[in-house]
Amino acid sequence: MKRLIALVLAVAGSMSALAQAPQPPEVAARSYILMDLSSNKVLAEREADAPNDPASLTKLMTAYLAFNALKEKKLTLEQKVPVSVRAWSERKGDPSLMFIDTTMTPTVDELLHGVIIQSGNDASVAIAEAVGGTVENFVAMMNRQAQAWGLKNTSFTNPTGMTQPGHRSSARDIAVIAMHIVKDHPEYYPLYSIKEYKYNNIKQDNRNLLLRRDPTVDGMKTGYTDAAGYCLVASAIRDFPNGKRRLVSVVMGTASREARATESQKLLNWGFAAWDAIKLFDAGKPVATVPVWKGVAKEAKLGAAGPVFVTMPKGEGDKLQTKVERTDPLVAPLPKGQRVGTIKVSTTGGVPVAEVPLVVMEPVEQAGIVGRAWDALRLWIK
Repeated sequence: MKRLIALVLAVAGSMSALAQAPQPPEVAARSYILMDLSSNKVLAEREADAPNDPASLTKLMTAYLAFNALKEKKLTLEQKVPVSVRAWSERKGDPSLMFIDTTMTPTVDELLHGVIIQSGNDASVAIAEAVGGTVENFVAMMNRQAQAWGLKNTSFTNPTGMTQPGHRSSARDIAVIAMHIVKDHPEYYPLYSIKEYKYNNIKQDNRNLLLRRDPTVDGMKTGYTDAAGYCLVASAIRDFPNGKRRLVSVVMGTASREARATESQKLLNWGFAAWDAIKLFDAGKPVATVPVWKGVAKEAKLGAAGPVFVTMPKGEGDKLQTKVERTDPLVAPLPKGQRVGTIKVSTTGGVPVAEVPLVVMEPVEQAGIVGRAWDALRLWIK
């Protein structure tokens, strides 16, 4: 019979209760969210699940699906893309353009620069057609991806962000899309830090003002429509004693370009100053070594699949305890990565902080018939 084994690995510091979370600054935005990507913790939010017009923040999903197509080798960066009348027609409705026309065949790489740096609606339609065949197919792909991530307040009707009935998202959902770009496609993320891009002899600046004001900001995307107001996803990475730390802020519905930059900077600075990221375990480092039955090895190394960070209010990192819960007995074969329990992190006052799957770090093959029979007898006696 399997039973649950719990082991408290570490208790540090005072036994007093955790101090209250730091109070965020006043933010002049319709809705916002601030996330620490090292721990996936939300540090501050207001109306983060309220559906809003996302404007050109939509293009984060447009680019993500293009990155997927590149990763799956359905497209190449050098591939030339014909410009359809539909893509060219975007210039009739909005000044946010790459300025491509039907006589041109820009490459996928050029179009991605147009989508990300110039926020071109024409480039977004051209990319959508290259990836999905038609804009309608591509929009269906956008919505399937949103559903796969569990984005409950997101529904896309176009790849550009133009205001249409039913086209909506929320600050939290936009933050999730941004997080996936950073984590799933790090090779393409540097595109978001480029400050200007020239195509068709027209040079345009990246509208993210923080790229020129804060050297730690390296992305991501602006947006504006009358319905949305001025929006900005900003991402910054800064060095700390225990490693690099990345925060992502989303502000929606501010009053101006200057306001969206100012409010985003305010959130990022507060997040880095008021919170600490605590590394509990390094990647590849076992947190427990436990007995294994019916295996060629008698013990298994267990740990997390990657490094484990938690985010705590400044100076509160010494008020943590870590408990490993696992099933017993562990019976071979045990493939690498198999989940066998949970690493639970809480304050010394018992407030939950994080839960991380406990997995097998090195595979344990099944023993021969004699070894298995002997361990079966020992288990029966036990």
